[in-house]
Amino acid sequence: MDEVAWAVRETAVGPLMVACGGAGLVLVAFRAEPRTVARQVRALERRLGCPVVEDPERTAPVSEQLDAYFAGGLTRFDLPLDWSLTTGFNRRVLRELAVGVPYGSVVGYQDLADRVGEPGAARAVGAAMGANPLPVVVPCHRVVESDGGIGGFGGGLEIKRALLALEGVLPAPLF
Repeated sequence: MDEVAWAVRETAVGPLMVACGGAGLVLVAFRAEPRTVARQVRALERRLGCPVVEDPERTAPVSEQLDAYFAGGLTRFDLPLDWSLTTGFNRRVLRELAVGVPYGSVVGYQDLADRVGEPGAARAVGAAMGANPLPVVVPCHRVVESDGGIGGFGGGLEIKRALLALEGVLPAPLF
């Protein structure tokens, strides 16, 4: 990879950092305050072995689609995704999630494990969701507990609730 461009975008769930390389979107990070961004830039440089530079122009297509999503006008992201930050089981689960769980729907951890041919791996699906480098775009917020519980979320449960409310799965939070 030659270089990765990043930018921070204000959204309905707070500032998101997005990073794109030649193969596509490689990272979406919640709570993109300056310290978080600096930590993410260092981690990307270390893991991808290339310079990571601020460049909002190169990330504009991602920002435009995020804006449309949060405005309620986009139900399916159409972006090239770079899966470099995930491997093995996690990658299989996240790819299935990206294509198999549409806007406005949810799937259980167990159901997702079954879909990737690993019926005993519901807890591992939860770990894959927590390690998702592309939240919102690869919609880990749509994965819930089989008993109807909301489950966990790396971005925080308030963000998960807000995303599910945006998609009409939950009522909008009262505050």
